[in-house]
Amino acid sequence: MGVSAPDFLEILRVLVEEEVEFIVVGALSAVFQGAPIMTFDLDIVHKRDERNINRLLQALVRLEASYRGRGEQKLVPAAEHLRSDGHQLLSTKFGPLDILGTIEDGLTYEELQPFAVEFSPDEIRFDVLSLSKYIELKESSPREKDRARLPTLRAIKDEEDLE
Repeated sequence: MGVSAPDFLEILRVLVEEEVEFIVVGALSAVFQGAPIMTFDLDIVHKRDERNINRLLQALVRLEASYRGRGEQKLVPAAEHLRSDGHQLLSTKFGPLDILGTIEDGLTYEELQPFAVEFSPDEIRFDVLSLSKYIELKESSPREKDRARLPTLRAIKDEEDLE
């Protein structure tokens, strides 16, 4: 499923059209809020009830999603995979999509919802993790890559606070 340049908005459009409940949580959530950082995949945390899992499965069929790193083998996610708190690292026809049951400290969709802000690009609406919460999570990250982004993220947040 090779795509030259990911089209994250098309992935998000399909998720929204299928009425999937999710929050964009990775670096793309910061990019949507003005952070000049690079990212190569779309990270979401989804609500893990049966109704939402069924909607998500429908969206994944439309996206032609399969697990990354399986070579020619096209292994597709099943409901039991999406019920877990683990990470489903997928390729879609529009680019990489990481579906996360939880993120740092085991935070679930429901626990992240109070920190979500609505974003509306290109006539679609979805939730992204607030820049403040994203920074808070990255401050405790053991990954150098995450800590290296903090000065840029804090500067964007400071500018946002001044407005």
